[in-house]
Amino acid sequence: MPEYHIYAICGVFGAVILCIAFNLMDMTLAALIGLCLLTLAGTIANTDVLNAVLASEGALSLLFGGMVVARVLAPTGIFEHVGTRFLIQTRGSGKRFLLLLTGLVAVVCAILPNATAVILIAPILIRVCEELDVDFVGPMILTAMLSNAAGLLTLVGDPATFLVGQAMGLSFVGYLRTVSLGGALAILVIIPLMPLLFPTVWKSRRSLPAGLAPPPIKRKGFCAFSLAALAVMVVLFLIGEAMPHPVLPPSAAIIGASLALLAIHTLKIEPVEAVLRDIDWKTLLFIFCMMCYVEIFTKTGLMSGLSRALYAGIGDDILLAAFALLGAVGLVSGYLANIPVVAASILMVKGYLVLLQLAPEEALGAGFTDWPQAAFPVFVAMMFGGTLGGNATLIGASSNLVAVGVCAAHGRPVRFGAFLRYGVPVTLCQLAVAAVYVWALTKIG
Repeated sequence: MPEYHIYAICGVFGAVILCIAFNLMDMTLAALIGLCLLTLAGTIANTDVLNAVLASEGALSLLFGGMVVARVLAPTGIFEHVGTRFLIQTRGSGKRFLLLLTGLVAVVCAILPNATAVILIAPILIRVCEELDVDFVGPMILTAMLSNAAGLLTLVGDPATFLVGQAMGLSFVGYLRTVSLGGALAILVIIPLMPLLFPTVWKSRRSLPAGLAPPPIKRKGFCAFSLAALAVMVVLFLIGEAMPHPVLPPSAAIIGASLALLAIHTLKIEPVEAVLRDIDWKTLLFIFCMMCYVEIFTKTGLMSGLSRALYAGIGDDILLAAFALLGAVGLVSGYLANIPVVAASILMVKGYLVLLQLAPEEALGAGFTDWPQAAFPVFVAMMFGGTLGGNATLIGASSNLVAVGVCAAHGRPVRFGAFLRYGVPVTLCQLAVAAVYVWALTKIG
């Protein structure tokens, strides 16, 4: 690639980030215009776009499937029902609300992608905040950050974790044994920060209305069918890979979404096009744009160059390499959505491990999973850096984008700097805990 193309890529991408950071332009529009400029400059080819489609297929399928199921459930009133039950459990205490929210997010993110969890929990959260008379923006941002950490609990909790787990050759159960504890620690470290980051909510106390009771669920038959579609999705997440014809999590998400759409069509609740119209296409498109940027960055040879630099600077010190990746990937994923960052970082990690002669040359291609145990801490550190680093900024993770979008839709837009006040301290504490966990993995290994 000519040198001026590399300068063009760095310049355009830097301009896109500045437009987003200073709220000069809608983030998806900024990303699209940047890609248009690079296309006109001859930097992006059709093959780059096709490669980005292939790289993002699994992550986008997980997000799309979860969004459809969540949207199909909306007419049943289940969110209002669960929201009122949740409100009753808080007993009017803001402190209890935040702690219960932590548990709810952890459970939902254990079985669904984190952006989907934010979509499902958002209406419940806003209902409770209105009754407690507190601003929902802080709890909404907290939900996004919790979901990013909780996404590390299972292989399907975050599209980024799925990408790394797939590259490592981990099954759903194998992931639980290897990584899940680190995700739990990343959740727990947020709890002591809550009184400092959300003091108004933490200290709030309200008397709930007497005789408060959850509203009845509407269209119970349809609700049962929709929940069954969700259950099918979850079951396929758990056992799909062990089936005679393996069903991977992205395919399971599409199957669940298709069943949910079938339910809404068969029972004529509302038109299918109305459901699809309400999907957060803007977030999906932004993530795809970021994957395109990663693809053209990869084409510059930057990833292979970073692999060589990592090997030259650190050598065969696996623990030091893991710490370096945890910090570097964590920093980058705050400013470039973590799904594409992780996709690119997988290539860098593979290159480093091949240079260490821990894997053959064919490991650089897709489909190789025969990694030695010594390689696992490096992959895990990169995964934690990409996932938890995304908590730092509003564009760092898909769940952040969804949460900010929900706030904007309810008349409370969140600026880049406002998100940083919450995201940076949480990210630093989580990465510190992740470093301890990675160190433990190297000792166990």
